[in-house]
Amino acid sequence: MTAPTPRRAVLVAALAVATAATAAVVVPGGGAPAAAAPAPRAQGPGVDNRFWFSYGHWRAGTHRGTGAVAGTRPGLQIRTAVGRTEYADPHTGRKSTWEYATWTSPLHRSTVPATEAVASWNAHTPAGTWIQVELRATYTDGTTAPWYVMGRWASGDTDIRRTSVDGQTDGRSTVWTDALAVDAPAAAGGLRIAGWRLRLTLHRRPGAAEGPTVWLAGAMVSDVPDRFTVPASRPSGTAHELKVPRYSQQTHTGRYPEYDNGGEAWCSPTSSQMVIEYFGRKADPAALAWVNPAYSDPQVCHAARSTYDAAYKGCGNWSFNAAYAATYSGLAGVVTRLASLTDLETVVRAGIPVITSTSFRADELTGAGYGTAGHLMTVVGFTAAGDVVANDPHAPDNPSVRRVYRRAEWENVWLRTKRTAAAGKIASGSGGVCYLYAPALPSPAQIRALRTVGVL
Repeated sequence: MTAPTPRRAVLVAALAVATAATAAVVVPGGGAPAAAAPAPRAQGPGVDNRFWFSYGHWRAGTHRGTGAVAGTRPGLQIRTAVGRTEYADPHTGRKSTWEYATWTSPLHRSTVPATEAVASWNAHTPAGTWIQVELRATYTDGTTAPWYVMGRWASGDTDIRRTSVDGQTDGRSTVWTDALAVDAPAAAGGLRIAGWRLRLTLHRRPGAAEGPTVWLAGAMVSDVPDRFTVPASRPSGTAHELKVPRYSQQTHTGRYPEYDNGGEAWCSPTSSQMVIEYFGRKADPAALAWVNPAYSDPQVCHAARSTYDAAYKGCGNWSFNAAYAATYSGLAGVVTRLASLTDLETVVRAGIPVITSTSFRADELTGAGYGTAGHLMTVVGFTAAGDVVANDPHAPDNPSVRRVYRRAEWENVWLRTKRTAAAGKIASGSGGVCYLYAPALPSPAQIRALRTVGVL
């Protein structure tokens, strides 16, 4: 899928997939897991993760009308509204009054002086509610950025339109759809992000008894080097493949063009839906009632509508896709960056398919038959030789979605951050970006795998 509006491709995000796994991941004193910031790797970028998801996490920080909620999946809710605000939706023209409460995280001092930050969240937003997620960076020179809106989000689209916010900059950093990026780190004397806070504003209709619940929120920052090629990783030597449903985005070509010009651009939500259903989750039939009954796989249309970013005018907002996956019972969603196919194989062998962001010319990936400035596909396994088995939604129909790609070629088009486009110009690459969706209570094997690759 080619991005419909400009965005930085060296963007990263991460989330702790075990939102409710505090019983399995023992954290002394209720703090973050000790492995939250993995050691730098030879092939990987410098990355620092910090996410709040346990009852102890939600009790920390600054509460203005919010409170922590215990349970198998702890969360943050409105306890007492602290004010009212009028929101004029720029995408519908409607003005509505909302009452709200806020939670501000403690300052997190990054272990990595970073050039980029991406927020992630998992939340339940019943009708008449929504959340705003903001991030405020502290720079390495001691100054502080403004509060940047990283998303105004609801699982539905009847109260507000789900949206990123364009035009946010302080002349030193800028928000590009789903990521905050330092504008010119070299020219600015090596300016980096040294720390950050997150602020959540929970909204509900005035006087309503129920508000949103946030199960996980946080961010990942990274300092990614420019690279046109990456060293090849060694395969494990044994085959392994997950049985992930296969859906083609191309079968939806022309359907619902109001959502990112229709199915031909739906690689991200199509991939998301494959993995959601791999974990046994299904869309509620009532949620699909709006889809033309003549259309096949209506849940893919639903996924496109549920990930659509009205400002970006596309379904490829990384944070929104992860948040959509987490609307399904017992699932957590995350956008992250892995260091190599060795890391990716570790996760897949633990039973977690990985949705990956790649870009390539048609001659760079044997067997693809197309080129792309940005495309999401799902890695479901590996051959004995180490080649990548992928569910590629660009296929013309569902049966042909399964593809096998050469390991070295695929690893390079996924991990590099710079590339030469078809017109000969230098373009960007994702640098190992991927989505991880997994049970909110992962198995011991999944916890071990996620720890191994530095996500937990």
